[in-house]
Amino acid sequence: MYEEHALADKFNIEEWKRIFPFLKPYKKELAWLMFTCVFTAFFDAFFPLMTKYAINNFIQLRTTDGLVLFTAVFVLLAVIQGWGSVVYSQKAIVIEMGVGRDMRYKLYRHIQELSIEYFNVTPVGFILARVMNDTNSMGGMFSWRLAMIVFQSSYLVFILVNMLVLDLKLGLIVTLVVLVLGVITAYVQRRLIVLNREARKQHSKVTAAYNEYITGAQTVKSLAGEQLIMDEFGEINREMQRRTMRVRNLERTFMPVIAALASMCVALVISVSVPMVENMALDVGTLAVFISYTFSILGPVQELCQCLNNTVSLQANVERVNRLMDATVAVDDSEKVKNIYGDIYNAKPHNWEKIKGDIEFCDVSFKYPDSDKYVLENFNLKIEAGTCVAIVGATGAGKSTLVNLVCRFFEPTKGKILIDGVDYRNRSLLWLESQLSYVLQSPHLFSGTVLENIKYAKPDATMEQVVAAAKRAQAHGFIQKLPEGYNTDIGQGGDKLSTGQKQLISIARAILADGRIMVMDEATSSVDTKTEQLINAMTADLLKDKTSFIIAHRLSTVKNADIIILVDEGRIVEMGTHRQLLRKGGAYYHLYTSQWEEDEQDKFFKKLQDNKDF
Repeated sequence: MYEEHALADKFNIEEWKRIFPFLKPYKKELAWLMFTCVFTAFFDAFFPLMTKYAINNFIQLRTTDGLVLFTAVFVLLAVIQGWGSVVYSQKAIVIEMGVGRDMRYKLYRHIQELSIEYFNVTPVGFILARVMNDTNSMGGMFSWRLAMIVFQSSYLVFILVNMLVLDLKLGLIVTLVVLVLGVITAYVQRRLIVLNREARKQHSKVTAAYNEYITGAQTVKSLAGEQLIMDEFGEINREMQRRTMRVRNLERTFMPVIAALASMCVALVISVSVPMVENMALDVGTLAVFISYTFSILGPVQELCQCLNNTVSLQANVERVNRLMDATVAVDDSEKVKNIYGDIYNAKPHNWEKIKGDIEFCDVSFKYPDSDKYVLENFNLKIEAGTCVAIVGATGAGKSTLVNLVCRFFEPTKGKILIDGVDYRNRSLLWLESQLSYVLQSPHLFSGTVLENIKYAKPDATMEQVVAAAKRAQAHGFIQKLPEGYNTDIGQGGDKLSTGQKQLISIARAILADGRIMVMDEATSSVDTKTEQLINAMTADLLKDKTSFIIAHRLSTVKNADIIILVDEGRIVEMGTHRQLLRKGGAYYHLYTSQWEEDEQDKFFKKLQDNKDF
């Protein structure tokens, strides 16, 4: 199971500061939010003083003189306070939605820039948790939770100030209780940081497990592995329950303690103030205000503690978002190159040189980022434009390494790769990508229609160009038979189509891209025999006039390649034409004759079976 990068052990304001720039576009809304929170808190703290005035001037004096004006003022103040509540709610919504949207956009943009190696080692579920769950939490933090903290803090300050002004002795008693609550809260906060981090990490594991099952549902069912998957998920789920329970138990234990201390404070205020009233040292209206304040102090203390606890728990969310933001872009253009050619979002195609297709490896050494072992050392190879290069070998032999380097999914550890005589690191990454036509071993289609999937390679293509590409890919025939032809929705990942049909559409997409460099990555390994025959028959036409790379397990499909490279355990074993390698009588010869014998045996037994059926 993938383990996340270890997070800090304590609250770190520096991590939060990196999130603050997302608030910059909402400075005006934040200012209004802060103002209206303090504004409404002032009125909430002021209303008990109105009660004091009513008791001392109307009830005790048993008169109604001025009651109408008093009532009118009271209602007016209530209306003004209500206006403040409406405004801060509106501003909170704008901030919550805006910050969440901006963070998701920036994360998604950064993810597009990340290199292949990042996705090779990071589960989809963990990335989804960062982009969706954590950004939503941040949006809520800087809106509703921030508003609540400001409101309750202001309300608490106004109450304490009013108490100290009304009676210093009683005010100090209540202030002392509030300080005790603050000390307890600080201790609980530190403990909650650690517990919440553990719970959040486990939550990400649950999300990743869900994603893994959903994407592999067909495999699980075909292997009757439901029980095994459930057992594995059950343990992850139970661990999430255990860790979450530790957080909830601490939170739920903490709140009753706060409530008990606040109730004790009320009892203490009453026991001290009643004798003061009897001795005429305190008027009844002031006593009523103190009792009201002391009872109401429980609410803001509880709410404030809860908000602070929740804020502390978000430390893990903030750190994880920052870790994703910090994910290194392993393959990127230099600033000099970007200034000339643009980047992947702001291209300057008018500066792009026209590509011919000459490729040269110059003393290239390469090792994968997570390995110390070189899979290429001082490798040299010159490929002229229009050359067909076949890379063959057993499954897992490392056939994709050369292609990954040519496509710049990875860059040489040492040495350089020239395209048309220029180090491709001195040209734009997007310039190279725009000249690639890549057919994957396992075709990936996007949700949408057939037409949308083919046009993904060239959004401005005409319908005539799309149809022409589909015809060359031998896909036009079955597309016409679909319910709505090219406008047929193919479902998520093309699930409504067979694997062979998906592959033909992906080939049509590659044809429409019309890149000068064509890659066929075991394009026939996962399709049926009929589709394999179609693809093999069209290969020569597809690769015509292009610098091409065919990655294949079956040697019979690459006999006509200009150069054949045999790879074993990540290293190049032999290289030459088909005839040269056979005459050499080495590893390629033995692999080819072995496969030829297998093919001949298959043909023989098939012929016997056909004769028997006849």
